[in-house]
Amino acid sequence: MTKEVIVSIAGLQYETEQEEAIEVISLGEYYFRNGKHFVLYDELLDQESAPDKTVRCTLKISKNQVELTKKGEAASHMVFELGKSHMNYYTTPYGDLMIGVTTKSIDIVEAEKEIMVELFYALDVNYQYVSECNLTIKITER
Repeated sequence: MTKEVIVSIAGLQYETEQEEAIEVISLGEYYFRNGKHFVLYDELLDQESAPDKTVRCTLKISKNQVELTKKGEAASHMVFELGKSHMNYYTTPYGDLMIGVTTKSIDIVEAEKEIMVELFYALDVNYQYVSECNLTIKITER
């Protein structure tokens, strides 16, 4: 895969009353080191909470684990590892939250010019269960 990539992330939260969807498409940089895929990209924050602010994101994809690190106005380090729970602080312009993810499935498909990642996980906020979530990450050559 080339260094220049397109990162597409689609997320869905299955709440009790409604489903909440997010989608991010961004240009990024791809690297492969020590058996792991690294993707760096910028994400624009919600215009109401932090207009014109971006967050620097790093995806680290290995055989059985996916890490998503965000730095900037909104900062977090989410670790998705099959059958395990990971807690971390999620810093927002409004304050910090304790976020927990319990990964139920990880599916990583690598092709010559594309990587697809499908994650299913349970989300906790401040030690309270919130919802089941699905995150689909697609990385393709530019």
